[in-house]
Amino acid sequence: MHKEQQRRAALVYHAKPRPGKIEIVPTKNYDTQRDLALAYSPGVAFPCIEIEKNKSDVYKYTNKGNLVAVISNGTAVLGLGNIGPEASKPVMEGKGLLFKIFADIDVFDIEVDAKNTEEFIAAVKAIAPTFGGINLEDIKSPEAFEIERRLKEELDIPVMHDDQHGTAIISAAALLNALELIKKSIGDVRIVVSGAGAAAISCTKLYRAFGANVENIVMLDSKGVIRKDREDLSSEKKEFASARDLNTLEEAIVDADVFIGLSKADILSPEMLLSMAKDPIVFAMANPNPEIEYTLACATRDDVIMATGRSDHPNQVNNVLGFPFIFRGALDVRATTINEAMKMAAVKAIADLAKESVPEQVNVVYDETRLTFGRDYIIPKPFDPRLITTIPPAVAKAAIESGVATAPIEDWDRYAEELESRLGNSQKMVRVLHDQAKAAPKRLVFAEADHMDVLKAAQIVQEEGIAHPILLGNREIIEELRKAIDFDEEVEIIDPKDMNHESQRKAYAELFWKDQRRKGYTLYDAQRLMRERNYYASMMVKNGDADAMISGYSRSYPTVVKPILETIAKAKGVNRVAATNLMLTKSGPLFLSDTTINVDPNAKELAKIAQMTGKIAKLFGLEPVMALLSFSNFGSSRFPQAKKVSDAVALLHRSDPDLLVDGPIQSDFALNKEMLQKGFPFSTLSKMKVNVLVFPSLDSANITYKLMKELNEALSIGPILMGLSEPIHVIQLGATVEEIVNMAAIAVIDAQSKNK
Repeated sequence: MHKEQQRRAALVYHAKPRPGKIEIVPTKNYDTQRDLALAYSPGVAFPCIEIEKNKSDVYKYTNKGNLVAVISNGTAVLGLGNIGPEASKPVMEGKGLLFKIFADIDVFDIEVDAKNTEEFIAAVKAIAPTFGGINLEDIKSPEAFEIERRLKEELDIPVMHDDQHGTAIISAAALLNALELIKKSIGDVRIVVSGAGAAAISCTKLYRAFGANVENIVMLDSKGVIRKDREDLSSEKKEFASARDLNTLEEAIVDADVFIGLSKADILSPEMLLSMAKDPIVFAMANPNPEIEYTLACATRDDVIMATGRSDHPNQVNNVLGFPFIFRGALDVRATTINEAMKMAAVKAIADLAKESVPEQVNVVYDETRLTFGRDYIIPKPFDPRLITTIPPAVAKAAIESGVATAPIEDWDRYAEELESRLGNSQKMVRVLHDQAKAAPKRLVFAEADHMDVLKAAQIVQEEGIAHPILLGNREIIEELRKAIDFDEEVEIIDPKDMNHESQRKAYAELFWKDQRRKGYTLYDAQRLMRERNYYASMMVKNGDADAMISGYSRSYPTVVKPILETIAKAKGVNRVAATNLMLTKSGPLFLSDTTINVDPNAKELAKIAQMTGKIAKLFGLEPVMALLSFSNFGSSRFPQAKKVSDAVALLHRSDPDLLVDGPIQSDFALNKEMLQKGFPFSTLSKMKVNVLVFPSLDSANITYKLMKELNEALSIGPILMGLSEPIHVIQLGATVEEIVNMAAIAVIDAQSKNK
């Protein structure tokens, strides 16, 4: 995506379909007059009276305990500088979005028109009773230091300037692990810090808290080395002023063990890197471009341990590893502050997590065979689902032990379950799917590219690097639509009816006829069918001229599926093709099968559908936990509809005893662990979170997924075809652009798997 396209896409994203990125959603019923009377007048008076009597009851009756203010005056917005409060609002909304999707914390973003330190502090103090915590953001130094110090002293809720402490916490965890790998002590290593802003000062203070020797630290600002004989130093810089006779980065870096970059791009040259000590640690964290490019640093020295702020290289120092989870832990014990003990606990938790075995879900997302602790993996990945169950408990325990928690946690196992339940965010799974596809994009045929929404989806897929689109359809219409949406990247366009593709069409017809000639098709029939887009596209994939295909936008499902099933063979060991829908619900991802193909599968077919769905779940890094649904529970009915489900479960238990599956079971028991434990504690599922539902018939599965989609606003991805030998998928008639893009990612991931 070139800069103008990126600009246009970003502006549309922020403006449509409604301005901004966050909204307020009611958490209580409001349907009846009784509900409204309880929510507002006269019912609201009762919690008000209780809070007046006992101020701490505000946490009991309001959302204060899960509400953080992201506050800025816009004086130091990353990469943009002093742009003012209004212009900083999109950034603050974005920070609020990250709080919500990573740690389920609600946010009000507040932009304060106050550059004066006293005015800013007064404004924050005046609104503080609304919030359980304050996240200060993008405030220039040295004012940022004084603002945070004063607010921490004068407020009784957690306050943190993430620009300072977020980078410090993540980089400290990375530094401890890097030093462990090369067997150097933090107290002995020589550290050069390029930059002296809020983040650099905070990083260096935290390294000292972990044992770094101030005599071994050299810090530089825009004027050079911060020396004791300089007269222009703030109190924060004086703490790290060096007595050594050094003036430039080139002089300071000689024989240094560690380089910490929080300054600007390309200031660390290969010659400087070569002058560092053995096994140099280089954290080049300037954004968007680091102090030295990752590939250049690695090419210069093969013993370097490198980290940047970028997501396209190993060891990304990403603040999202810290701030959502630190506030989560602080809020959950009602901490009065975020102190050094809590920050150090977060550092240790992050560092230790990188040494543990990585879940397959994380390997899948980052297209790794097996991520393991080492030079290219010294800090966890942002999509690691263990972050929320690792960092908040560590922070909460530190708050309790240091005496700043006002509501200590007593049942830590229950707390861990509560944290895990907060992971059910649908958009997080979408990001996982897109990133997995981007790791190895494939050639993807859009069989209906002469429709505007399909072409828009293809454009997004191309720009995002999800796939390399091949546009199939009427060439004139495609070109006209491309102009309308400024889709000007070079991309392959194929019109199956065009004379330019006659030789290819004839070749496909010959291949198709050889497979189908004993099923009533003549060569003439085959040649005629190859002018039809779904036959042609299917043959492209079968013949290796494309890696995957999606279709179905403009035609009924049976019409689209028929050419595919006639062209593409079933996978080995599969007798019946089936389909599953991935429903992204508030409780987490849920696969529903079979939603489009098999009307009334028998027991053997149900078992096979379950097995295929399990493989799809594993493809996305999820360990399948399956419930085979019925109107009865565990043999309570002998009706044939229930008995076939019992027989399917028995087949699965015999053929795959390690598979986590049980049934027949009613859907409410399958999804409600407490009900299941109370009613049927013997079930394999009684202590598990079910993520696969296999339905006894097509009507029950199809009706359920469409009801969930419309009534619960669950995001549906699918139907995902299962059992084909090639990665071909069919979208729903009239699918949205978003749905087509998501299915494109699914098709690419399927192609990646089949290629392996």
